[in-house]
Amino acid sequence: MDFEMVMQELESLSSERIKKTYISNGAHEPLFGVATGKMKPIAKKIKINQPLAEQLYATGNYDAMYFAGIIADPMTMTEADFERWIDSAYFYMLSDYVVAVTLAETDIAQAVADKWIASGEELKMSAGWSCYCWLLGNRKDAEFSASKIAGMLDQVENTIHDSPDRTKSAMNNFMYTVAISYLPLHDKAVETAKAVGPVEIKRDKKKSSILLASENIQKELDRGKKLGFKRKYVRC
Repeated sequence: MDFEMVMQELESLSSERIKKTYISNGAHEPLFGVATGKMKPIAKKIKINQPLAEQLYATGNYDAMYFAGIIADPMTMTEADFERWIDSAYFYMLSDYVVAVTLAETDIAQAVADKWIASGEELKMSAGWSCYCWLLGNRKDAEFSASKIAGMLDQVENTIHDSPDRTKSAMNNFMYTVAISYLPLHDKAVETAKAVGPVEIKRDKKKSSILLASENIQKELDRGKKLGFKRKYVRC
């Protein structure tokens, strides 16, 4: 399938209801409103195709950009490629669920994520923290420095309440992920989550939401979720 065929196929799968949902979460035109599950049959036909992924990502169409992440070949992407992708990621569903996910499959993931966390830019920081969530939830504990992750937990505790909203959300997820998926620092993550307490996320024209990582961690433990949980794959 070439670029035009993929765009036509995506458009044929559009849904006004899905489109409204995406827009309510921060997406804007151009977009079709395609449920991610409906993209899988197209992805099976294409498999991995980085040149096509680049064409699709460059459209600025949210659905095409999301699909680009599904068929991308992360191991051929350079740091400059990821910088270009994150610069075009205009809301969190792109930064955290396309760019961060794709980055998490590379050997440069931690180095790039570290730079984004230190950038001071809301969506870059969000993508950096989210990338670590994808990494910790997939890779072996031995691939991480316990002292580094511990320092990141300290950073969360000290800065989360003063961070931008999307960054707050990703940092909150980081505490949860360390507690559930990174055994060496389970106890520290639990204590950090308790120390942080409720995290308020303000939403445009909507009531603020409250995130409570400690409560979510306990719920998973009560449900019998096994500590050290790892996903087999990062991308679906």
